[in-house]
Amino acid sequence: MAIERSAGAVVFRRENNKIKYLLIKYGWGHWEFPRGLIEKGESLEETARREIKEETGIEDIEFIPGFKEWIKFFFKLKGKNIMKIATFLLAETKTKEIKLSFEHQDWAWLDYNEALERLTYDNSKEVLKKANDFLMNYEQKRKKKK
Repeated sequence: MAIERSAGAVVFRRENNKIKYLLIKYGWGHWEFPRGLIEKGESLEETARREIKEETGIEDIEFIPGFKEWIKFFFKLKGKNIMKIATFLLAETKTKEIKLSFEHQDWAWLDYNEALERLTYDNSKEVLKKANDFLMNYEQKRKKKK
């Protein structure tokens, strides 16, 4: 069985002291986080940064240290079974306007509950839950340091 590895990020921005998560709608109709195949020699961060830029036009990405989640799923392509392992980081941006690539149909900045409802797959919902919990704990620690 072929194995594909991809990387991306749960991208968020702050708007009026609220966290908004970025979801993009892929050509097949599902809502997901930006991600793509890891190219030879790339790190997870390099892949995530490149894919986010290619898929959304966002360049001002700041990764939140310590968050890394992965999901595994299977699909068929041209009659071959493929196992995909997708690793997600957590990244902040200040960019609001998105320039979608040709691969995607739509995008949305959503609060946590809206994003949880919009995501198509349960494993992606689990990634969002973990990212949101991680971010809330991270924010608490940051406030205590100030």
